[in-house]
Amino acid sequence: MRHDRAQALLTLALLNIFVLVTGVVAWDVTGSRPPETMPYPVAHAEQAPAAAESDAPPVDPARLADKLDDPMSASGLTEGLSAYVADAVTGERLYALEEDEGATPASTTKIVTSVAVLHELGPDERITTSVVRGPATGDVILVGGGDPTLTEVVRAGTYPRLPTMQELAEETAAALKADGITSVRLGYDDSLYPGSALAPGWKQGYIDEGSTAAVHALMLDGGRVHREESYSERVSDPPLAAAEAFARQLRRFGVDVEGRPAEERAPDQAEELASVDSAPISALVEMMMLRSDNNIAEALARQVAIARGEEPSFAGAATATHAVLEELGVPGVHVEDGSGLSVKNRITPRALVDLLLLSSDPQRPDLHYVLSGLPTANFSGTLSDRYSEYSGAEAGAGLVRAKTGTLNGVSTLAGLAHDADGRLLVFAFMANDPAATGGALDTLAATLAECGCS
Repeated sequence: MRHDRAQALLTLALLNIFVLVTGVVAWDVTGSRPPETMPYPVAHAEQAPAAAESDAPPVDPARLADKLDDPMSASGLTEGLSAYVADAVTGERLYALEEDEGATPASTTKIVTSVAVLHELGPDERITTSVVRGPATGDVILVGGGDPTLTEVVRAGTYPRLPTMQELAEETAAALKADGITSVRLGYDDSLYPGSALAPGWKQGYIDEGSTAAVHALMLDGGRVHREESYSERVSDPPLAAAEAFARQLRRFGVDVEGRPAEERAPDQAEELASVDSAPISALVEMMMLRSDNNIAEALARQVAIARGEEPSFAGAATATHAVLEELGVPGVHVEDGSGLSVKNRITPRALVDLLLLSSDPQRPDLHYVLSGLPTANFSGTLSDRYSEYSGAEAGAGLVRAKTGTLNGVSTLAGLAHDADGRLLVFAFMANDPAATGGALDTLAATLAECGCS
């Protein structure tokens, strides 16, 4: 069992290192990394983990504590700092500081959401957006299924491949023309998600600053005005903007749309004219984790609610998520949303580590996407501009993979790191303090990477 866990974790973690070495040689993201700590290339992953498990010495908890003392003291975080570090192979506790005290987790909440949705729905499920006939001839209704990744046109070479209004309109136009219909009245149905569009503990400023859009079952590009910008300003009415994009595409395919789209509930048992599916849940989890996408997180949390028969609202999603974690035997989690924007969320460092260890379990392959979605230090996602040679945390470049979390007075980091002897560690560092910064926690994770603490 331990050997299998090592293989699962190391294969996922080393895959990224292999990509760094072979695919981006021109970009020295790991210039300060000692060569002897470089893990085996993924091509040898099936043999390497066995050697790593038997040859890489286990960490001495006392030595690790000594190594962490100085960077923790230098962090300036005298209050509100908590931590938990465990051995990835054995699950043994190696370091603990207020590990069972709930802290505001910010976006490390997305680890919880990822585990919940993968456990409940599996990696292959998809979210469907559809078009149905309206109550009168010539009426069509665009029905939001909760997919915030829906975009307007096909763009070659993107990953994951996203569903588009272009494809949905082409299929709809073909069905309409087969019935001799070339002009329609367009309605749109955004009714799937009841309740407030803002979670308890959210600030209106999150939308104003572009951290998220108000949560809707029908939206385009997460409600962004500029789709390529993660923190773009958001449109004022995401469902209407999506419907207007669909109308543009219908016209492109020869179907006239009369007037402006109007909000309208789709009739029960309405005939479906066309549909498009999201990327699989596994790809959505990876996208969410890498980019820390808040609207994807809220959509996935609501998918958990729907699967468990709860209302797909903030409250229903929280109830469903808590039920999944109870089923999995992971205490120490209270959430009010799926993204971590709520300041009312509380998660313990031990719970974050337990969820990452659970995601490495070879008996739970559906959860491995939690790990493969983790950003890589100084290379990808929300860690792409951290762990540089000027940061003081450069020892972690390429060797730390972790989910970040940031709010005012909150910084969190949870993930994986190889130590200098090749041992794989799982960690969570959480700071709830006015002085909290990602850089301070990066230094702690880098300490794990450079520690030869056997």
